Amino acid sequence: MESNTELNESRLADAWAELQAHANNGNPLTADAYRLAFADPEFLLRRETRGIRFQLELLKPDLGQAAQGIENTVVVYGSARMRPPEETRAVLAEAEASGDAARIAHARLANRNSRYYELARQFAYLVAADSQKRPAQERITICTGGGPGIMEAANRGAHEAGAPNVGLSIALPHEQSGNRFISPSLSFKFHYFALRKMHFMMRAKALVAFPGGFGTLDELFEVLTLVQTGKARPVPIVLFGVDYWKRLIDFDVLVEEGMVSAADLKLFSYTDNPHEAWSRIQAFYAL
Repeated sequence: MESNTELNESRLADAWAELQAHANNGNPLTADAYRLAFADPEFLLRRETRGIRFQLELLKPDLGQAAQGIENTVVVYGSARMRPPEETRAVLAEAEASGDAARIAHARLANRNSRYYELARQFAYLVAADSQKRPAQERITICTGGGPGIMEAANRGAHEAGAPNVGLSIALPHEQSGNRFISPSLSFKFHYFALRKMHFMMRAKALVAFPGGFGTLDELFEVLTLVQTGKARPVPIVLFGVDYWKRLIDFDVLVEEGMVSAADLKLFSYTDNPHEAWSRIQAFYAL
């Protein structure tokens, strides 16, 4: 007797179909004891279900990237405050026309720092354009924190190269939605910083840190700690912006005071050149 049943067909009822039927039958999707547990947001947001939310934030981006063949990434960190040069030049012109000294000084600083936006864009374009020519198993995808500034610049560079790119945004009171250059199907949003940072590392084959503030420093030092302690395998860690990073952090003091070994300073390198940054990553993996 012939059967139309597929061997690998699920034997379980489709949960989404059950939920839709529940609504179609006139049952409101409001929190109550009878509502399906996974369709009850008030239940899922309880303190006691935090562990479940951790699992969901781990699984959703992981499964989403795996389904689209994203296995290797270059993670680009950097300030959300840096704007494209075309924007900062216009703001500077307006500030100079106003004659306001404080406004002019702020606009000049923003315009000076906008070079990092352009350099991040160039770096991401190089990575994406080169990776597009490679076999699938050697392709490296640009991944950022999904916000504005340096993150937008890197997503933009990959987008302009016609390559898929990832954004891992974080829900904050004052920001942020994913920037417009992220591949829509690879734009993920997180509630927990810890899960977001784990996802940065899960597929990272290299990390490039452009000038940034507390968030960039937090992400950079977490990566350095994971590699130093052997919790993560060594990967190229590039500090982009030699003058910025050397003025900001005197790593030699850590060696002089015996807080880290001299060998630990070999965990990262400096550069001001997008081509050099990409070349170091290529050399590390003999691409």
